[in-house]
Parts: sequence; structure tokens; C-alpha cells
Amino acid sequence: MTAAAAADPRLQRLSLNQRTCANWSLREAIDGCTRAGLDSIGVWREPVAEVGLDTARRWIEDAGLRVSSVCRGGFLTGPEGADRRAAIDSNRAAIEETAALHADTLVLVPGGLPDGDRDLSAARGRFLDGVAEIVPHAREHRVLLAIEPMHPIFAADRGVISTLAQALDLAEQFPAETVGVVVDTFHLWWEPGVQAQIARAAGRIASYQISDWITPLPPDALLSRGMMGDGHIDFATFTQWVAEAGYTGDIEVEIFNADVWATPGDEVVATITERYLELVQPWAR
Repeated sequence: MTAAAAADPRLQRLSLNQRTCANWSLREAIDGCTRAGLDSIGVWREPVAEVGLDTARRWIEDAGLRVSSVCRGGFLTGPEGADRRAAIDSNRAAIEETAALHADTLVLVPGGLPDGDRDLSAARGRFLDGVAEIVPHAREHRVLLAIEPMHPIFAADRGVISTLAQALDLAEQFPAETVGVVVDTFHLWWEPGVQAQIARAAGRIASYQISDWITPLPPDALLSRGMMGDGHIDFATFTQWVAEAGYTGDIEVEIFNADVWATPGDEVVATITERYLELVQPWAR
């Protein structure tokens, strides 16, 4: 294993979400974080399952990393039936995996409209009911469920919760130590009144994720997240709002982009650290 880079205290809160370097295995991502001098990593359940939970935990611990978040739970918008029961069971398993990895936060992607369904309100209600069903398990395992509002372009297939205001309306029905929200620049930079909503989220921000909004959007909107500084988001202002809300946790870079994925991982991480130090870190608290 390559020796760790000299620690830069300015990078203490910077976390690499695994999907940013999608071509890296979990082992490669851990080693990449170590080489770059990062202290944390955001992991996805599937790569963890490939190597086994115990092995993943040991690798992460041996590297001296913490897990900033686990992706993902959620997808709880389906009607009652076998598929919904399987989704609930999968979320309970995700909670247990998060606890086993000594992570605090499980990200919940709400889910989209079931096939043939056009009732957004009902889908949102089913998501709320699903969260309520798994909250006791999360409380038992001391895991914070983090509802991730997603840009409206994903409302049909991935995220019926489109604004931070909507996410907070749901989260506030549960104790803050059990249900919080993800503040993601890509998904929320456009939201009218988002500054007030971030202030409202004080005490409930479970994760701060960053990537840029680039134009023109690629044909696959899912792969439209850009490297910070390549698009339209004012990271200084957005980060300052998050800091003013009292958030002091990890700042996780999560980029879905085919060009980024095709770039060698170490080069991607080097660009991330450079852009983070220039555009984000000076305004983080």
C-alpha cells in the first residue's frame, strides 16, 4: 500500500464519495483516499457487499478512515406488497450495515413514481410511511437517516422529494437524532428560498454533498454532475449558509459524470482537493 500523503489540516473534512471514482473498487478507493491524505470516505452498499462487510470494515479501519455516509437506503414509494416489504427489509439491512461500519449516516433516496402511477402526493406519503416504519430500527442502531431531496428532473424515476423544504417537512415529524436531511449543492442550488431552508435545517443537516451544475446537460441526466468550478454553483455562498446553520461534519464530493469516471482516479482526487481548497474550504466552519 502506498504511504499516506502528508496530512493537510485543511483537508480534514473533505470526503470522497466512492461513486466519484466509479471505476475504483472499494480497496482502490480506500488506498486513493490514503494517498491523498483524506480522512473519510463515503461508501456504497454494493461495493461493500462485494468484499463482505467485515472485510470492508477492517480495510477502512486499518486505513484510519471514517465513513462519512453510506449510500443508500430509501426507494420507499411503492405500494404495499412483496416489493415494498423487500424494500423495507433492505433498508433495515442498510441500517445494520451502516452501524457495522461505525458510520453515523445512511442516505435515503426517496424513490420515484411506481410504473403507471402519476400520483406524486401518494408516492410522497408512502415514502413518509416507509421512513416511519424503519425509524425504530435506526434508533436502535444509532443511525441517522438522511433524506436526500433531489432536483425535480428526477422526480419521476428517482426522487419524489424535490426541495429541502419538502424534506424538512418530513424530517421534522421525527426526532432530529434519528431523521435528518442531505444538503446537496447539485440538487438544491436552484431552490427559491434555499438560504432560509438551510437555516431552518440547523441541527438536522446529516450530510453536505458537493458537485457542480454544468450545461449543457448530457443526454443521461443522471451523469450531469460536474467538478466544482466547472459549472454555475456559487460554492462560497452555499457553503457559508451551511456553516451558519452550524454544520461541522464532513463535506463529501459526489460526482456522477462519464468524463470524470474515465479519468484516472488519482487525477480526479487531485482536482477535487485543489477545487475544494479554492472554492469550498475557506467558507466552511
